[in-house]
Amino acid sequence: MNASGPAFKVGTRNSRLAWVQADEAVAALQRLLPSCSFTVIPFSSPGDRDKSTDLREADPDFFTRDLHDALRGGAIDGAIHSAKDLEEPVPPGMDWFWLTHPANPRDVIVLRRGETLESLRPDAIWGISSQRREAYVRRFFPAGRINPIRGTIDERLAQLDTGPYAALIMAAAALQRLGCESRITQWIPLEDLPPPRGQGHLALTFRDGDPVWLRLRSLLVKAVVFAGAGSGSAETCTLGARDALARCDICFYDSLLDVSLLDQLPGQAERVDVGKRSGDHTLPQAEINALIANAARRGQRVVRLKGGDPGIFGRLAEEIETLDALHLPYRVIPGVSSLNAATTGTGLLLTRRGGSRGFTVMTPRLQNGGVGSVQVDARAALPLAFFMGMGVLDEIVTQLSAEGFPGTTPAAVVLDAGSADETIIRGTLGDIADQVPASPRTGIILVGVTADGGYHPEWSALGGRRVLLPGSEALQKKSIDGVRDLGGIPLPLPLIRLVPDPTCLPVLKIIRSFDWLVVTSPASVRMLMQRLPEAGVDVRALPKILVAGPGTAEVFKAYGVTPDVIPDRNYGGEGVVAAAVESVPPNSTLLRLRSQLAGPGLGDALGQAGFRVTDCVLYNNEPVYPERIPAFDAVFFASASAVDAWLAWQPPDSLAGKTVMAMGQPTLAALDKHGVHVERLALEATVESAIQTLAAVMVEKEIGAFGESALPGGAKGPI
Repeated sequence: MNASGPAFKVGTRNSRLAWVQADEAVAALQRLLPSCSFTVIPFSSPGDRDKSTDLREADPDFFTRDLHDALRGGAIDGAIHSAKDLEEPVPPGMDWFWLTHPANPRDVIVLRRGETLESLRPDAIWGISSQRREAYVRRFFPAGRINPIRGTIDERLAQLDTGPYAALIMAAAALQRLGCESRITQWIPLEDLPPPRGQGHLALTFRDGDPVWLRLRSLLVKAVVFAGAGSGSAETCTLGARDALARCDICFYDSLLDVSLLDQLPGQAERVDVGKRSGDHTLPQAEINALIANAARRGQRVVRLKGGDPGIFGRLAEEIETLDALHLPYRVIPGVSSLNAATTGTGLLLTRRGGSRGFTVMTPRLQNGGVGSVQVDARAALPLAFFMGMGVLDEIVTQLSAEGFPGTTPAAVVLDAGSADETIIRGTLGDIADQVPASPRTGIILVGVTADGGYHPEWSALGGRRVLLPGSEALQKKSIDGVRDLGGIPLPLPLIRLVPDPTCLPVLKIIRSFDWLVVTSPASVRMLMQRLPEAGVDVRALPKILVAGPGTAEVFKAYGVTPDVIPDRNYGGEGVVAAAVESVPPNSTLLRLRSQLAGPGLGDALGQAGFRVTDCVLYNNEPVYPERIPAFDAVFFASASAVDAWLAWQPPDSLAGKTVMAMGQPTLAALDKHGVHVERLALEATVESAIQTLAAVMVEKEIGAFGESALPGGAKGPI
C-alpha cells in the first residue's frame, strides 16, 4: 500500500549508527502503518560536538538535548534515540516509548584484527565509556590501564586500530547494526557484565499529550494488568491472575500476599517489591506509579499484584490515574478480598436470609494517616450497591428519593458483570430507571460516587473493541492473550473440535524411521505431542523437522523441540516446498502430518520435488456450533478451517460491517473465495502479528480521522 495518510518528520542524531537505527525504526513503523509516511531529519547533539568530555561525567541529556529542543520548537514530530541514551525522567513536556525488535543487549570485547585475549599484554590500555565497563575491566583484567574513549563507533574502531588503545568494550547491538560483527573478539557473559536497561533498544520521544503519537504508541505497548492476589493463601488467587503472572515480564507486588505466587512468574521476569505496611512503605506511591508507567512504555508485560482485591483499599485509583493521564492501557482482574476470607471463609456470614440483607465496609483511616468518623453520618455518605434489584429498580429510586437523595446523584447499572456480555449503563438517580432495558439479564445497581468512575479502554490500540475468535481451541489461548495485551475484549467461539485419527497411530510408532517431519500448523504440533506417549515414542526420537512458519515453530519450542527448517518468507505450501528443496537432501523420507481438511496437495508437491513422502492424517476437524453469537466489532480467523466452519454455519453477510483479519495466505484465500473483505493480511503468520495488524488497521483509521489540525507538529498529509 502506498503512503496516503499523515506524513511524520522524525529526528535522529547525525551519525552512521543513528541513521541506521532511525531507518530500522521508521521501516518498522511503515510496515505497521502503510498509509503513513516518515521522513528522517538529522540533528547534532552536545555529545556529537564535544568529543573530549568523559561520558562518565556527561550531562544526562548529552545526546538528546538538541533533538528535544527541535521537538519543542515543532521542527520535528518525534525523535529516535538509543534507549540507553534517553535520560530518566525525560524532560518536562516530553513523553516516550520503546520500539519493538531490540538487538542483542550484551557487551563485547574488541581487539585489533588478528589479536586474541591470550596475546593481550596485562597492562594493555582499555578504552572505556562507562563506570559499569570500568568495573568489569578492574575485576577481570586488574593490571589493565583504563582510558576514557569518545567518538562514533567508526571513530572508536579507528582509535583501536591506530592506537593508543589495545582493547575496547562495546555494545554488540551497535556493531551488528553497522555490519561490523566481524570485529567482535569475545562476547561477555551477561552474568559478568549485566547490560544497562535499554541497551540494544530504540526509543522514540514525542510531545506530551500528542493525540496522534499516543494512538500510535498504543500499538507497541501492552495493557498493564492490575491483579488481585487473593487473601492470605495462594489458593485464593484467581486463575486469571495466575495466568497473567505466568506471562509477565515484570511484577510489582505488595507485602500482604502469599509470596509463593511469585513462583508462577517466568524465570526471566523481574520481581519488584513495592509493598506497604502501616508506617513502613518500601517506596513512595508516586515512585510506584512512575515505575509502572515506565515499564509499560518499555513495552513490557506488567503485572501489578495487589493483596486481596485491587479495588478495595488497594490504592488502585491512584495508580490507574497515572496511566490514564498518560493514555497507557490497562485492565483489572478482581481478586478475593480479605473481607471474603474473614466472613465467607470463616462462617461469619455478612448476609443471611431472614437475618442481614447487606453490610457496610469502610476504613477509619484518613488520607493523611489520621482517624476519621465512622458514625452514622459518615456511613450514610458511602456509595450503595444493590444486588438482585433489577426487577424493583423503580422502587429503589423512589425510596432513595424519599429519603432525600437528590435526582442528580450518580447511578449506574452493571449488567452481566465479569462476563463477555458485560454492559455498563451510567446515569443519575433521576434517569437511570429509564435507561435500563427490560430484560432477564442480571445486574448490580450502584448509587453514589462509584458510578462516576470507569476504566479507559480507549487508551489501548483495540480500544475495548470486541474481537470474535472463531476456530479451534488450539489457538484460543494465544488469541485471547493477544487481544487482551492490546486492550480488546476477546470473545472465544470454538467452532472446531480436534479429534485424533486412529489410523495414524501405527505410523507414529515408526516415526523414527523417517528422515524428516513436515508440520504446517500449531494444531498439528499439539496433536502430535499428545499422541506420542500413546505411540510409545519419546520426543527425543523425533527426526528433523520442517515447519511452515514461526507460529508453528513457537509451539514446538514450547515443548522443548526446536525445528530445523523454517521458511524465510512464504509460509504457505510453496514456501514449504522451496525450503525443503533448499535444505533437505534429495530422496529423503518425509512424514507429512496434517488434518483431514488440509488435503494431500502439499504431500504431492513434495513428492514431485523428489522426496519420498508418507501422507498421514493426524486428526480430524469436527464442527461445533454454539447456541449464540455474542455482539462483536471485529473477527480474527487464524486458519482456513475456521473460515470454512464459520461459513458452513453463517452466511458471508454475517461479517458485513465488521473488521476482518486473516492469518496466512490459505486463510485469506478461503475468505476471498466467499467474497469476504479482509482489511489486511497479517504481517507475519503468527497470532501476535495478526492481532497487532488488526489493531494497526483500527489505529490507522483513527489517525486519519484526526485531521491535519491534530497531526504532530502541524505535519501535513492527505487525510
